[in-house]
Amino acid sequence: MKEVTKDILIIGSGLAGISAALRIPEKLKVGIIAKAELNEGATLYAQGGIAAVSLPTDSFSSHIKDTMLAGDGLCKKNVVEKVLEDGPNLIQDLIDWGVEFTRFEHDKNMYDLNIEGGHMKRRVFHKDDVTGREIENTLVGNLRLRQNVDIFEHHMAVNLITTDKKCYGAYVLDRKTSQVKTFRAGVVILASGGSGKVYLYTSNPDIASGDGVAMAYRVGATISNMEFMQFHPTCLYHFKAKSFLVSEALRGEGALLKLPDGSRFMYKYHELEELAPRDVVARAIDFEMKSLGLSCVFLDISFKDSYFIKKRFPNIFKKCLKFGIDITKTPIPVVPAAHYTCGGVKTDLYGRTNIRNLFAIGEVACTGLHGANRLASNSLLEAVYFAKATTDYIKKSYQGIENTEIEEWNSDRAVDSHELVMIRHNWEEIRRLMWNYVGIVRSKKRLERAGRRIDILLKEIQEYYWNFTVTAPLLEVRNLANIAHIIIESAKKRKESRGLHFSLDYPNKSLASKDTIVHLK
Repeated sequence: MKEVTKDILIIGSGLAGISAALRIPEKLKVGIIAKAELNEGATLYAQGGIAAVSLPTDSFSSHIKDTMLAGDGLCKKNVVEKVLEDGPNLIQDLIDWGVEFTRFEHDKNMYDLNIEGGHMKRRVFHKDDVTGREIENTLVGNLRLRQNVDIFEHHMAVNLITTDKKCYGAYVLDRKTSQVKTFRAGVVILASGGSGKVYLYTSNPDIASGDGVAMAYRVGATISNMEFMQFHPTCLYHFKAKSFLVSEALRGEGALLKLPDGSRFMYKYHELEELAPRDVVARAIDFEMKSLGLSCVFLDISFKDSYFIKKRFPNIFKKCLKFGIDITKTPIPVVPAAHYTCGGVKTDLYGRTNIRNLFAIGEVACTGLHGANRLASNSLLEAVYFAKATTDYIKKSYQGIENTEIEEWNSDRAVDSHELVMIRHNWEEIRRLMWNYVGIVRSKKRLERAGRRIDILLKEIQEYYWNFTVTAPLLEVRNLANIAHIIIESAKKRKESRGLHFSLDYPNKSLASKDTIVHLK
């Protein structure tokens, strides 16, 4: 097939990728790779909102302090300041694109702001409890009007194309035709999201298999802080429910965590109790479940006014009711689940990586904003900030598409596989292994055992990859194996407990803590 040529190739179609595309001048040709439908991804399912200072009772210094405190000593202060201080402008950009955040019924000129765990002030803009859906669908509507943007839905990036630490494009699988296409680009922006599917229980959508980090790792990009996987404390526990997150905003509005006997427990773990940072709450729930042999704990907001609950959390109310749980009358059974990847491809303030012409924005990137733990609702803000910073840089520096020779994808020796059961088994083994040995609480022994098994799986999967025609399941399990390896190696290097990484062998913080760096050996 003739290669596809674009000035800018964006891999990923969440808030980071789409808002970047909307900021690129129309004289430049843009291609967006969407692994499923254009709007499918973590942004679509984000319930809570996007944090930014707006009230006179709030301040940038307060937001910065909350972010730095949650990041537990590893946030880059200059990054935190730049992102958060631009927050009001970025909110206005979203509003100008047509995003409608919830306003007070009695005063339509005022936004009804939420407060979430780790925040000392109300500063979270939201659209009821479906903020991500409102943002994603609104921006997608804008994007489809752009004449310079071609959208490639149901396409999955296979490998980045690089020579001498310079990126020239990517090989991309058309999932409908099973054909691998060569995409040449002047600039590649990774906006492919997180890696939550490497764990057995996750709030992430099925497409979150760490593709961007894995591809970048394989071409020599610097990967940082991948041991910091944020586990959301409260995902719905029900045998028919799949990956449904119960928003932090419930606890912001007073919901209480309880044991089966109705007793509370968060007072034992943090002075902020239910409003403690997510890592504290997740570890507390994990400890209570394991020590008492529980399948779940309960989140109770039923003591609040019924009308208030249905009005503030309509999606959560309807979803729980679908499973026979009326949250206005009974507590919600919840468990922790892998939710957000705080580490990723290391970038600077412009989204640049150590691979020339390769940028990374959104959850795939490690920018220094989150440190050892992300403050709730800072992630959407990070996505729109770095989409703007990256495209501003590209506008000034873009030099066109280089006429470098690129090899076409060659799969002559590969044959179709009739052993998909092997891929499914490897997928399940990786996710269960990571949950049991590299989860909320870790130890040297668990990490060593997980590392040995992942090394074997990597060899098995790599052999399979070279012998058989590539498919989306094969690519995903290959990427997940890479991600598992990176997380394990990162966790081994961090000989302390900090933020989202808790080690039984190193329960204290190091006085000289620094970022974890992993390269392809």
